[in-house]
Amino acid sequence: MKQVLSILVHNQPGVLVRVAGMFSRRGFNIDSLAVGTTHNPDFSRITVVVCGDDSVVDQVTKQLGKLVEVVAIQLLPPDNAVRRGMAMIKIAAGEKRSEVLKLAEVFRAGVVDVSENTVTLEVTGDEEKINAFAEVLSPYGVLELVRTGMIGLARGENTIHQYERGHYYEQIVL
Repeated sequence: MKQVLSILVHNQPGVLVRVAGMFSRRGFNIDSLAVGTTHNPDFSRITVVVCGDDSVVDQVTKQLGKLVEVVAIQLLPPDNAVRRGMAMIKIAAGEKRSEVLKLAEVFRAGVVDVSENTVTLEVTGDEEKINAFAEVLSPYGVLELVRTGMIGLARGENTIHQYERGHYYEQIVL
C-alpha cells in the first residue's frame, strides 16, 4: 500500500541526501519524492511516497525522527489529505490536434506549448487521473512524459506544525 509522508526539514545543504540516505540504509524504497521550500524560507517540505503497511511507516517515521534536520513528520492518508502530482506530456498531434485538445479539456489539462507537429500538455491530479490521461493520449503518439513527485497537505485545520518537536514536547509536559 502506498503511503504519503510529509516531512518538514531545516532548509540547509545536505538535508535531502541525509533523508534519502536513511531510506537507502534501512532498505526502504522511495516511490515518489518532491522537495520545495515552504512559505518560510528557513524550512523545506519533503513529500515521500513509500510502499508498505503501518509497521513500515512506523519504522520510517522513527528513523526520520532521529535526524537532527527533521522538524516534523506527518502521514497524509488519502481520506484526510489533498494529494496531487503533475505531468507534462508531449504529443505528436499533427492532424489530430483538435482531438488531442478536446481530450485535454475533458481532463482539465492545460496547453503549455504548441509547435507545428506537437502539443505539450500539463495535467494535475491524483496518480489515477494522470495515468488515465497518459493512457488516453497514447494512441496519438506520446513523445515524452515527465512527472513530478506527489505533494500533499492535510485537509482542514490540521497542519504539519502540530507535529513539530517543540509543540509535541509542550503537549507532553502540560
